[in-house]
Amino acid sequence: MSSEEIVNEISNVASEINRFINENVSGKPDELYLSSLHYIKSGGKRLRPFMAVKSSELFNGTLESALPAACAVELIHNFTLVHDDIMDNDNIRHNVPTVHRQFGIPLAILSGDVLFSKAFHLISFNGKKSNIQESRLLTMIELLSSACMDVCEGQALDIKMAKDVDFSSKEQYIEMIGKKTAALFRVSCELGTLSSKDFTRNDLENLSEYGEKIGISFQLIDDLIGIHGDTQITGKFVGNDIREGKKTLPILLAFESLDTKGREELTSVFGNPNSTNSEIELVVEKISKSSIDEEVRNIANTFTQSAFDKLSIYDNSRAKSSLERSARFIVERSL
Repeated sequence: MSSEEIVNEISNVASEINRFINENVSGKPDELYLSSLHYIKSGGKRLRPFMAVKSSELFNGTLESALPAACAVELIHNFTLVHDDIMDNDNIRHNVPTVHRQFGIPLAILSGDVLFSKAFHLISFNGKKSNIQESRLLTMIELLSSACMDVCEGQALDIKMAKDVDFSSKEQYIEMIGKKTAALFRVSCELGTLSSKDFTRNDLENLSEYGEKIGISFQLIDDLIGIHGDTQITGKFVGNDIREGKKTLPILLAFESLDTKGREELTSVFGNPNSTNSEIELVVEKISKSSIDEEVRNIANTFTQSAFDKLSIYDNSRAKSSLERSARFIVERSL
C-alpha cells in the first residue's frame, strides 16, 4: 500500500466519521452544540477512529459496526483538547480560535462535558442499533472509562512534571505519555476489536498493545513537531514548545547533550514568553545539528516495531496493511 493510498483511505474513513458525528451529536441550545463540534468541524485526520475501524475489519468487522465506538473515541479526544486548551490558556488549535476563546470558558467546559457524555451514549445506544452484544458493550464502556482515567492521570503527571524544578527521566516521560496520549490509541484498537465478529481474548490483548505503542510513537513525533514543525501546518511558531516551557523528550535530551553554551542559551529561552524568535531559532538550529532528532525518531521507531510484532501473527490482509501503513504514516510525518 503506497503513501498516497493510505492517505486516501484515512481521508475516506474520516469522512464517514464526520458524517456519523454530525448526524448523532446535536441538540439545544444551538451554541452548546456549535461549540462542542468546533474542533471537529475545523478538520483533523481522525487517526484514532481510523485505527478502531481497521482493528474491527482485521477480525471481519465492518465500518458500520465500528462507527459508534470509533466516533466515541474521537469525541473523547476532542473533549480532552477542549479542556487542555483551557488549562494551557491556548488561543489557537487547528488554525482556529480555541473553544474557550471563541465561546468563553463556561461554555467551553460544558462543551467538553457534552463530548464526554455523548461518547458513552454512542456506545450504549448506537452500539445496540449495530447489533453488538450487550456484554461487549459493557466491556467497551469499562475500557473507555479506564482509558479516560489514564488520560486524566497522565495529564496530572504532566502538570506535576511542569512544576518540578528538575527534569523527569526518559522512563518517567514515556510513562506519562503512555497514559496521556497512548491510552486513546489503545482503547481505539480495543473498541474496534470488540466491534468485530471473530476475535479472541488474545486478539484483544494484541491490538491493545499495538495501539498503546503506536500512541507513544505518535506523541514522540509530535514532540519533534513542537520544536521544528511547519508554522503553516501547526499554526504555531517554530520552537513553540521551547517558549512555552514544555518538558518534552527532545528538550529533556537537549539539556542533557548540548554543550555548556547551548544549555545556557536553551535555559534563557525555555519557558520565557519574552524570548525573541531569533533567540528561539538559534536554539532550534543547535538542536537540529545534534543527534537529538535522530535519537527521538529511533525511540519512536522502536515502539512502532514492537507494535508491528503484535500484528505479525495475522495473515496478510487489507486491514492489516492499513494498520501497518497508518503507523508508518504517523512516524514518518513531515516536520
